Amino acid sequence: MNAEPTSNASSVPVALPRLLASAAFALYAAGFAAGFLQAHLQLAAGLRVAALALALPYAWRRRSLLLWTFLAMFVGAELGLDLPAVATQTRFLADIFLRLVRMIVAPLIFGGIVTGIAGHGELRGVGRVAVKAILFFEVVTTIGLILGAVAINLTQAGAGVVLPVAMQSVPTAAHPETWQQILVNIFPENIAQAVAQNQILQVAVFALLFGAALAQLKEEKRAPLVSVLQSLTETIFRMTRFIMLAAPLAAGAAMACTVGGMGVATLLPLLKLAATCYVTLIIFVLAVFVPCLLLARVPLGKFALLVAEPAALGFATTSSEAALPLAMERMELLGVPRWIVSFVIPTGYSFNLTGSTLYLSMAALFAAQAGGLHLTVVQQIVLLATLALSSKGIAGVPRATLVVLLGVAGSFQIPAAAVLMLLGVDTLMDMGRTGLNVLGNCMAAAVVARWEGEPLTPPVTTESF
Repeated sequence: MNAEPTSNASSVPVALPRLLASAAFALYAAGFAAGFLQAHLQLAAGLRVAALALALPYAWRRRSLLLWTFLAMFVGAELGLDLPAVATQTRFLADIFLRLVRMIVAPLIFGGIVTGIAGHGELRGVGRVAVKAILFFEVVTTIGLILGAVAINLTQAGAGVVLPVAMQSVPTAAHPETWQQILVNIFPENIAQAVAQNQILQVAVFALLFGAALAQLKEEKRAPLVSVLQSLTETIFRMTRFIMLAAPLAAGAAMACTVGGMGVATLLPLLKLAATCYVTLIIFVLAVFVPCLLLARVPLGKFALLVAEPAALGFATTSSEAALPLAMERMELLGVPRWIVSFVIPTGYSFNLTGSTLYLSMAALFAAQAGGLHLTVVQQIVLLATLALSSKGIAGVPRATLVVLLGVAGSFQIPAAAVLMLLGVDTLMDMGRTGLNVLGNCMAAAVVARWEGEPLTPPVTTESF
């Protein structure tokens, strides 16, 4: 008899934050509707501020970077609406974040590419599997890049966006380059200068050559340097995570400055970009993943059942790394041999970022459109090639695509402010693209196993899932 009151009493503290969050959502919706209808503007602002205050206990209880980023976005938007003069002065917070991100671009890309090439001693041992896996990775990610570019060119989500004067980063005037000059500029003549000038494509080319040369050395000569570079890469990953802790503050400041400088109409292109992104992700799964699985004769139902949990984990945490152990376990349950799983999935974390590459092309062209740039087909192809190369080795770091975008933007005269706008919805899109990354790596392991003639014997039991 006493158990029920105890249970009810204990459930109140757990349910209270959720009730507050629901009330906050209702209040904010009411305040937004009132503001949109231009009725009782002061009351509308009061409702929105009260909603944000009610959301704080829920956010504090969860202490989630994802949740805090969303909350900071709403706070920044509210500051931009109510106090635009103050909001436009918050740009320095976002600028600090940008400097920190740019600081780690070169070592992150260099370490990721070199360790991805030279760090896998299995490349010589597994032979056919290595070639097939990397070929599959590149074909699928290239399709993703092209599909993202086609989608954003069709929707033109960034067209018509006017960057506020306070946020504009006007690139220096440059004469149009010939295709020969573009090709020459891909190759660095001084790697230190390329790093100092943040020429990310030149750094990536140097890393590719360095990694290929390192892979040719004997194991006793290669291993010490590979170990050092792996430690360097892990350190940069840790550093990136530290820097990304400031993402909510930077997102809030970016949103405040954007809305304060341009008004709430700024959010419409961003919402259009988010909708374009998710629709394209769904199309990619249906038009690419499903046919690949069917052609490889992978049992579609069992694959979907097994991959659901790791994909959901990647979606919720926005980190592919968090889902890696579970993804490997599930693919073994599908019947993929452990030696294939152990090679294909970790390698795919550097070379098979399907969701990230699809979003990168979309986000880069959105930023170009927002910056008023009209890239030719040739320029877009070079941009896609740059993104394909520079995106290698960044898996496992939430919002790491921002690192690549900022590194590539300067090479194509894309204003940093246009990239900064993406912070407003980057978290929302990061969930979808990370889930697709996990799904793509699981699919690659299954397809390569079938390509090798493995029967994919069904799991003995389904109790664990």
